[in-house]
Amino acid sequence: MKIAVIVVRSLMGALFLFGSITFLFKLITPPEQVGAMKVFNDGLTASIYMMPTVKIIELICGIMFLSGRFVPLATILISPIIVNIFFVHVFLSTEGLPVAIFLVFANSFIAYNHRESYRALFVAN
Repeated sequence: MKIAVIVVRSLMGALFLFGSITFLFKLITPPEQVGAMKVFNDGLTASIYMMPTVKIIELICGIMFLSGRFVPLATILISPIIVNIFFVHVFLSTEGLPVAIFLVFANSFIAYNHRESYRALFVAN
């Protein structure tokens, strides 16, 4: 089980690290979007701050996943981003759905593995 957690954590970390670095340093020209996905992407781009913020959080979480430090915090920080990635690919562009499904299951798997770290969050004071 420990090896599976390390493999899944490393895959997620590499995926987020690669995605954030290529976006922040403009290493890859993004493909042309069409239809509703284009409108959605144009809205995110027009907000100016949204995509750089998301990519910086992905970069930080990717480093956390790869280093194995603060992994429970990384799973919490990356969760809203993964939920949005999943719903964008469910409703707007199904071509990235396998990766989105992997991210949902991988983050759930890692969070479940670190469930003891979250116990204090659910204690009523």
